[in-house]
Amino acid sequence: MGKDVIIACDFDSAAQTLRFLERFSAAPRRPYVKIGMELYYAEGPQIVRQIKELGHPVFLDLKLHDIPTTVKKAMRVLSALEVDMCNLHAAGTGAMMEAALEGLTRPDGSRPLLLAVTQLTSTDQTAMERDLLIHEPMESVILHYAETARRAGLDGVVCSPLEAETVHARCGEEFLTVTPGVRFAGGDVGDQKRVTTPERAKALGSDYIVVGRPITQAPDPAAAYARCLSEFLS
Repeated sequence: MGKDVIIACDFDSAAQTLRFLERFSAAPRRPYVKIGMELYYAEGPQIVRQIKELGHPVFLDLKLHDIPTTVKKAMRVLSALEVDMCNLHAAGTGAMMEAALEGLTRPDGSRPLLLAVTQLTSTDQTAMERDLLIHEPMESVILHYAETARRAGLDGVVCSPLEAETVHARCGEEFLTVTPGVRFAGGDVGDQKRVTTPERAKALGSDYIVVGRPITQAPDPAAAYARCLSEFLS
C-alpha cells in the first residue's frame, strides 16, 4: 500500500466542503479526504456519496466505541457507503474490534481498511493519567493498543507520527500507521500536543498523514496540499 496525504475536511456543511474540493478539480488526481464527525453529523451519509462520486478516496473518521454488537451493525452500514478507510477506538477492546471487522466485511470478502485509534494527538501523559487513570507511559499504552488491534485483524492504527516508528517495529511494516498531528515547520499547532512536520513524519515511518488546517485554512489550499505531498512523498 502506498503512502498518501489525507486532507481533513473538518467543515460543517456540504456546500462549504464541495466549494473547497472544487479547488482540486484540475489536479492530476483527487486528494484523499477525511470526513469527520462534524461534517458527517451535519450532512449524513449523502456527503460520503457526493465526495466519492467526485472521485476522492474517503477516510470516514467516526471513531466508533460501543458494545461489540452495536459496532458490528454500524460497521455493516458504513461498509455499504463504499468508504476506503474507517476507524474505531482501540479502548473498546479486542472483542469490539473483531466484531467491527466482521460487520465491515462484505459478502464478497472485500471491505474498507479498518484502523484503531490509540490515543488522540490532543492527549498527553498528564491528561491520560489525570483524566483516564492510565498511569503507564504513553508509548507503552499505544503499543499495547496497536498489538491488540493487530491480533484482532485490523489493518493498522491512528497514532501520532512520533509513535509510527515504534508501532512498525512492534507490529510489522505492513501494519499501517495513519498519523494526524502534522503541521508545517513553524506552523500553529492548535489543540494538538504530539505533532511533527510532513518531512519528519515520513522519516518516522508514517504511511498516511492527515492534515487539516494547514491546508484547509491556507490562502492557497492547492499549493499547501502540493507542498505536503512534496515534503511527505518525495
